[in-house]
Amino acid sequence: MSTNYGSKRIVVGAHYGMRDWLSQRVTAVLMALFTIVLLVQVVFGGPLGYDRWARIFSAQWMKVLTFVVIVSLAWHAWVGIRDIWMDYIKPVGLRLALQVGSIVWLAGCAGWAVQVLWRL
Repeated sequence: MSTNYGSKRIVVGAHYGMRDWLSQRVTAVLMALFTIVLLVQVVFGGPLGYDRWARIFSAQWMKVLTFVVIVSLAWHAWVGIRDIWMDYIKPVGLRLALQVGSIVWLAGCAGWAVQVLWRL
C-alpha cells in the first residue's frame, strides 16, 4: 500500500522555466551591447542629424546588428507579455486572444522596424 502525500500537481502555463529565464538574460545583454555600440557612435561621431543617423545605420554590420536586436527585443517582449497573460488572465479564451493579439502586434512592429532599417 502506497501513501500519497499532498496532491499531484499538474503544471500548465508558465512551465518554460530555465529556457525563458535564459532567453530573457541573453536578449537583455544583446540589447545592452547594442545600446553601448550606438552610444559610442553617437557621442564620438560628430554633429547629430539625419545624415549622421543614416550613416550610422547604412553600414551592413550595423544593419545586421540592429536586425538581431529587433528580433531580440520582440522575443524579450513576447516572453514577458506571455508570462503576464498566463499569470493574470484566467479565462482561457481571453488569454489566447490576448496572446495572439500580442504576437500579431510584436510581429508587425518588428516588420515595420526592419522595413525602416533597410530603407535607410
